[in-house]
Amino acid sequence: MTKSLALLICDTPTSAVLSSHGDYHRIFSALLASSLPDTSVEFTLDPYDVAKKQEYPLEDKEYDAFMITGSAASAYENLEWINKLIAFVASIPDKYPKAKIFGICFGHQIVGRAFGGECVPNGGRWEVGITEVDLTDSGRDIFGVQKLNIHQMHRDHVPAVPPGFTLLGSTQVTYNQGMVQYASDEGSHGLTDIRIITVQGHPEFTKPIVNAIVEARSKNGVIGESVVEDYRKREDWRNDGVSVIGQAFWKILGVDSG
Repeated sequence: MTKSLALLICDTPTSAVLSSHGDYHRIFSALLASSLPDTSVEFTLDPYDVAKKQEYPLEDKEYDAFMITGSAASAYENLEWINKLIAFVASIPDKYPKAKIFGICFGHQIVGRAFGGECVPNGGRWEVGITEVDLTDSGRDIFGVQKLNIHQMHRDHVPAVPPGFTLLGSTQVTYNQGMVQYASDEGSHGLTDIRIITVQGHPEFTKPIVNAIVEARSKNGVIGESVVEDYRKREDWRNDGVSVIGQAFWKILGVDSG
């Protein structure tokens, strides 16, 4: 079995991350490979630079899923590439009716805008590093844990859940930490019935990656000393990016260890 995924790349990592860990194609490939529960399954991950080159798949190209990366940009900005991305994501259910959508951080916010919600600044409040997310019943069912630990790197948010979506979890700083939409509103739902799932955090991030980002953003004044100090208290917390979130993505694609 081979699964085909498209990666909609919305940014380039900082130079420190790029030199040590590679670009987002490499980072997301590592997440998918590390969390793949069945080694007999293969996957392809085709990169599309939707920010700088405004690249998109050809109409006749079929995918099992579209994954939207994070970005230092703000999803509410009135920029050509962001508006084009929102329109494309909104069109996926019609153009690619069998494909799943996975939104990560900025990608979560783009999904929010594409399907009737909004993205706004979160009062200047940062969430950085491993953060514990209180899951809803739906979140616990999908991820199979009571609480979720995930790396964060944002100060924008989707303040409400768009029509047709269900909330997955919240933190004290950010109400909408993820959301899900099913292919049908009728009956009970399994993981493979999920059409769209998003997380505000970064399952693809590791401690070294976040350390590099925090150091760079601290030096240029983007994040303050108090944010860095708070991050340092949690930098060794358990990270559920691969073992929980990555594996849930694969189960949504119909790939399981069983």
